[in-house]
Amino acid sequence: MELRVNRSTLALVEGDLTEQPVDAVVNAANSALQLGGGVAGAIRRKGGPAIQEECDRLGGTPVGTAALTTGGRLKARHVIHAVGPRMGEGDEERKLAGAVRCSLELADEHQLRTIAFPAISTGIFGYPMEDAARVMLRETLRYLEGKTGLERVVFCLFGKDALHVFGTALRELRPAR
Repeated sequence: MELRVNRSTLALVEGDLTEQPVDAVVNAANSALQLGGGVAGAIRRKGGPAIQEECDRLGGTPVGTAALTTGGRLKARHVIHAVGPRMGEGDEERKLAGAVRCSLELADEHQLRTIAFPAISTGIFGYPMEDAARVMLRETLRYLEGKTGLERVVFCLFGKDALHVFGTALRELRPAR
């Protein structure tokens, strides 16, 4: 599913985030920027130790923000580590929106044209997929309606169920005209 927003394309795909042909992939990170399991583990395994080494030098970033590192051996030149909230910590919607917005801003600051997001905070952090889809897509649409050099923003989702949830949320946010 694809949607044009000004000069940008927003796309929903099912697949392997680490294989996306983009300038940057977004890691669903923790605030210590330690690449453990899930999306971060896949990025660590495929990208090699350079990514974690750079994360260690950064030392971390607060919930609701993001940091940029090398992509190591990934197809993407960069990884943007977006720190989403853990469900139950409070103010989760604002924090998730902030992590998305900060990721998009970092991409623009570094003159990147393409970026791919996973469903941030929906794994071990426990954020409900339906709520995350709505927050992430709403924030991305809002950002793309402004001035940006981003040409393509991809939501690369794990499994048909996640793809369906994000597709439903996108249709609700942007009904066919």
